[in-house]
Amino acid sequence: MRLLPEPSAQSLRLIFLLIFVMGVAPSPALTAGCPGRCMCDDQLVVQCVGQQLTDFPTDLPLATRQLIISNNRIGELPALQLNYLSDLVYLDCSNNSLTDITESTFGNLRKLAYLDLSFNILINIDDRTFGPLASLVMLRMTDNPTLSEIHPDAFAENLALQVLDISRNNLTALNITTLIALPALRSLGISGNPWRCDCDTEDLCLWVQIEGFKFQAADVMAECRGSTSPFLTKSLRTDCHQTLGYWDYLFFIAIGFVIFSTGTVVAWVMEEISCVREVWWS
Repeated sequence: MRLLPEPSAQSLRLIFLLIFVMGVAPSPALTAGCPGRCMCDDQLVVQCVGQQLTDFPTDLPLATRQLIISNNRIGELPALQLNYLSDLVYLDCSNNSLTDITESTFGNLRKLAYLDLSFNILINIDDRTFGPLASLVMLRMTDNPTLSEIHPDAFAENLALQVLDISRNNLTALNITTLIALPALRSLGISGNPWRCDCDTEDLCLWVQIEGFKFQAADVMAECRGSTSPFLTKSLRTDCHQTLGYWDYLFFIAIGFVIFSTGTVVAWVMEEISCVREVWWS
């Protein structure tokens, strides 16, 4: 059997040096650099918390998995920069100055599972705003005092969504059609909004009563504006589903009589015309 030659001392030094370099080599997140006033670690986490930033941080590592930019004064999430982070799974933008987000904002964040937009000044949410976020599991969007409207189809494509918190905004009505259809939804926070007590919110009121186990706040049932009674009152149900009154029945009888009379007259006229034709041809 042929023996391999023993490595020389120089070869051993080169091997040890290579092992050392490989062992301490920084992760992809670090090799790509780290934004100023931010902290990056080898777990692909970038933290820029409370740094008085007014702009979205630039030169973020492309392999970033978690990005925390809370407690700053950032007014915009630039789609071009944000969507380079295609591996992002956790994004905390809470306590900033965000006013507007669109479909393009999150267009390439297919892996994002956690998104926090609380304590901003968002105004409305369009139908496709969260559409690209197919993996979104938790969405926190609380304490936006200017948020007064959420499109009925805003969450229609977020089939993985389990937790949604839209508490303490300025919402007066909410279409729950798409929420009911979400198969994974198990928790919904809606407390602290100035809900209207009218027929537009009747479905929401009824859902709160039936699916109460999904709601995070027990006081939701008593949040009807200007009322201390339960959220869905008997009077509201009565107002939204009024029974027919005396005059309603008279109206339908009159309409039926007119239709019947018209049909009778038309039939008589057609019969007379038929008789005249027979006499004429005979």
